[in-house]
Amino acid sequence: MSRREFLGRSTALGMALSVGAGLFDKAHAATPVKGGHMRLAMGHGATSDTLDPATLTNGLQWVVAYGVANTLTELDAQGNLVGSLATEWGSSPDARVWTFKLRDGVEFHNGKTMTAEDVIASINYHRGDDSKSVGKPVMAAVTDISADGNTVVFTLENGNADFPFNFNEATFGIYPAKDGGIDWKAGGSGGYILKTEQPGQRYEFERNPNYWKDGAAHADSVELHSITDPAARQNALITGEVDCIDRVELKTLALMSRTPGVVIEEGAGPLHYTFPMATKVAPFDNLHLRQALKYAINRQEIVDKILFGHGVVGNDHPIGPSYRYHAADIEQLEYDPDKARHHYEKSGLGDIEINLSASDAAYSGALDAAVLFQASAKAAGININVVREPNDGYWSDVWMKKPWSASYWGGYSTEDTMFSTGFAAGAAWNDTQWDHPRFNELLVQARAELDEGLRAEMYREMQVILRDEGGNIVPMFANEVHARNEKIAHGDLSWVRGFDGRRIMERWWMV
Repeated sequence: MSRREFLGRSTALGMALSVGAGLFDKAHAATPVKGGHMRLAMGHGATSDTLDPATLTNGLQWVVAYGVANTLTELDAQGNLVGSLATEWGSSPDARVWTFKLRDGVEFHNGKTMTAEDVIASINYHRGDDSKSVGKPVMAAVTDISADGNTVVFTLENGNADFPFNFNEATFGIYPAKDGGIDWKAGGSGGYILKTEQPGQRYEFERNPNYWKDGAAHADSVELHSITDPAARQNALITGEVDCIDRVELKTLALMSRTPGVVIEEGAGPLHYTFPMATKVAPFDNLHLRQALKYAINRQEIVDKILFGHGVVGNDHPIGPSYRYHAADIEQLEYDPDKARHHYEKSGLGDIEINLSASDAAYSGALDAAVLFQASAKAAGININVVREPNDGYWSDVWMKKPWSASYWGGYSTEDTMFSTGFAAGAAWNDTQWDHPRFNELLVQARAELDEGLRAEMYREMQVILRDEGGNIVPMFANEVHARNEKIAHGDLSWVRGFDGRRIMERWWMV
């Protein structure tokens, strides 16, 4: 791609949906209003949460991170990459050396003016040998970061045509440098200053009076609550305790849409629900068992009964229809008890019971989805034992601790970031312990390939490898659905993730 084509590219992550009459007919206000107190509730969060940018696990942490800190780039509502702390960027012809010019006069919450050294320290925070950061594999190809005045220069081991897109992720928020690291507890340069923090429960913010960004961070103050129980979260909106909730309970969506003063909004993006298996742990190190389980799940039934049609069937890889290189021509895996039984017999494991840990902390309906999986697998002679796990502590005590569990991924802005974060060998969030030589080779080659056709072929092959051999069962891609009252408004919505790409705090306002 030429530089002009690159800068003008839309990721297509975020397709607004218009569904039945009465659900989406209330138009949002177009003109932002300053002032007021915004109250939000999310179906995410745990008491073990921190705001360390290296360990942002769930959606609530991302909303807080985007509220208190800025990134070098960001995605607008149409999926276009735009400048934030970086005003412009460019690369060498081989996309191996990238230069970012920084915005002047940006002030951190602690009063320090941002410099190139702060940017370098914030990115290096994820690159150290001892780093356990989720961002480490994304920055693994960076060999050097240097400052040239108010410009930061990144040198990569190999080219990466999508490199600037990485910096819109909350993980790479910019914080003041301190003692060879960063002071993330001091906050960044974001629109809101954190005043009260009760991890996984409640956060209070005040607007940053020195915020550099015009036309953003409209409310005077914000309250953010973690309410993981869907009924309690919905009741909080209906009774007026909060102004907006995410993860609306889909089984009661139509009923809720008839509640006076409540507006339901929905869009399709890269959100997908999964059942990851640890491929280096028995019995999931057995390829035939993994293939048996892939044929033993009735994906369409789960979409119908868990999503109630608010999503589409998945094909055991993370690149859904909203991605640029989604390979729609790949044959869809279908529920086939006979094939499941064939592969199960080929596994040689005999009559064993396989534990599947699940909790609705993973996603609303995860337990029911696991029970449906249990029933469809039984028809193939596979005995799945569904282990009901507690909601609190699920992400710290179950996910990536138990060999098979329910999970979800909000997705990322590019195929490379999704694959690097969730499937690169040794990545902190590689929840299937995936390490496949050909996949690893393609991961490096595809990010450096500037020929669109060749790049598409590589990403297609990677999707096929995961479908056929991977340890991740991806039964469905789910729409993002949130509900708000008429006291809160917004402009055009991003569906790259829920809550307006997780940037709800600075993009929405009170009316």
